[in-house]
Amino acid sequence: MNSAGFGKTRPNTDGPLQLGQALSVYMEQRVLPKYQKYGGVFDAWQQLLPDELAKHCRIDAIKAGQLTVAVDSPAYMHELRLCSGELLEQLQQFCPKARIRKIKLLSE
Repeated sequence: MNSAGFGKTRPNTDGPLQLGQALSVYMEQRVLPKYQKYGGVFDAWQQLLPDELAKHCRIDAIKAGQLTVAVDSPAYMHELRLCSGELLEQLQQFCPKARIRKIKLLSE
């Protein structure tokens, strides 16, 4: 393992992993790949939305090319629906690795 604790392979042990080792393996295998693929989407989303609209919606999930967004009010749902096509294009441009093809809106 490197000094940050994110090695390329699981530590070679015969017994159970220590908590720190297990956490490092989990981060390397599960969290980092998703963050590298989707982390930019969260940042881009916040930058693309007007501040008032951003206060009333949040990214709920990203799965199979679909960005699911929870919205807390019908008025903001309508506003977001009106600009979702443009938002989708911009997210595709700024975050091509995420391969987002659709934005789905949910009522909170």
